[in-house]
Amino acid sequence: MPFRHIAVIGGGAWGTALALTCARAGRKVALWEQDPANAVQLKSNRESLFLPGVRLDDSIVVADDVEQAAHAEAFLLVVPAQAVRAVAKNLAPLLAAGTPVIVCAKGIERGSRKFMSEVIGECAPGAVPAILSGPSFAADVARGLPTAVTLAAGDGGLAAELARTVGSATFRPYHSSDLRGVEIGGATKNVLAIAAGVVAGRGLGASALAALTTRGFAELVRFGKAYGAKPETMMGLSGLGDLLLTCSTPQSRNFSFGVALGRGEKPGAIHGGLAEGVFTAPVLLDMARERLVDMPIAAAVAALLDEKMSVDAAIESLLTRPLKAEE
Repeated sequence: MPFRHIAVIGGGAWGTALALTCARAGRKVALWEQDPANAVQLKSNRESLFLPGVRLDDSIVVADDVEQAAHAEAFLLVVPAQAVRAVAKNLAPLLAAGTPVIVCAKGIERGSRKFMSEVIGECAPGAVPAILSGPSFAADVARGLPTAVTLAAGDGGLAAELARTVGSATFRPYHSSDLRGVEIGGATKNVLAIAAGVVAGRGLGASALAALTTRGFAELVRFGKAYGAKPETMMGLSGLGDLLLTCSTPQSRNFSFGVALGRGEKPGAIHGGLAEGVFTAPVLLDMARERLVDMPIAAAVAALLDEKMSVDAAIESLLTRPLKAEE
């Protein structure tokens, strides 16, 4: 039976969109935002500063504090990947044992090199971690445009129940028990999307972009295999599906960041929203090297971000790699 009362922690664009989705699914929804200015905007104008023009459903309760939201039966944690640990620690004392916490961020924690489900397990050991990921933009979901994603939990039955909880006529979550595979797809595609943006920003053409995306997917699959992901997950919505979306449109913050890089802007001078791939790239590369996974595109992105290589040098490094059989 689906969970009836959902708390959405984080009132940015994606949190607002998911709160609306849960309300459309007939759930009781509480939304809590820790940013004071955005919390005021949500409370007074019923819309997020990060998703202007999209009004919250009247049934959604904007909580005054996290304690007010904590009476829910399941939680959607919709904060940036690097903030998940801090938010989970604050939330942990308020959670009943066995409460599902669905992380909606795509990334790997810097420093610890932990996946988001591992961060939840460490900071809120009584919670049951789950992951929601896939090809989706907040503006599309908020406006009720058709979207399909993947929702994963270690227990396949729980994953199915959570999918039924947040699913609606226009938001279709496919469920999975491959928690690690779904996490890997979401984190890795952000780094590859930066590379795709560089290709677009440099004006290298559609053929080069298609080649970059395809070879990037090969890197994603190799990394996933090394860290225990199922091949079918890599081929699914949270792997190939999310990669195709993120590598093809300026709506993606990671792609847009890469476009700016390709046009010659310095990494530290690029603005326009949080690009999770910036934080994930060096961690991803370290983890790949640890298990001897060849990821030349991710390595080029990490070098660009660290300003150890120019855009032209990065492109040349990829174009002059030895010719070999496709794999």
